[in-house]
Amino acid sequence: MGVGLAAFVDEVVFHQLLHWHHFYDRSTLAAGLVSDGLLHAFGWIAVVTGLFLFADLQRRAATSARRVVAGVLLGWGGFQLFDGVVHHKLLRVHQIRYGVDVLPYDVAWLLAGAAGLAVGAVLLARAGRRAQP
Repeated sequence: MGVGLAAFVDEVVFHQLLHWHHFYDRSTLAAGLVSDGLLHAFGWIAVVTGLFLFADLQRRAATSARRVVAGVLLGWGGFQLFDGVVHHKLLRVHQIRYGVDVLPYDVAWLLAGAAGLAVGAVLLARAGRRAQP
């Protein structure tokens, strides 16, 4: 669910509301809009898949709120870091924003992702310790 929620927020906020970039900015506007639609579809597929997995865990009484939050944060943070490192820097399919110094944006993006991963990992570790006798 975390990956899908991160993709959804990225798409809505940075692509649609702020118009800072498209998922793929190295071609025409039409290609950028199609790539945004594909990202949006992927995000919703990830959220729906996560909800089905969550429902199955709930049915089997095999989860806890802390584990769910940890999983969402791990997915969200992983998406942020993957997007920031792979899409922004290695593949250069888009930047966070154009026409400005991107360093502060990159730092904020990567720190937010790292924070999501760190908090998710701590929550998951604490949930694991509570489950043991």
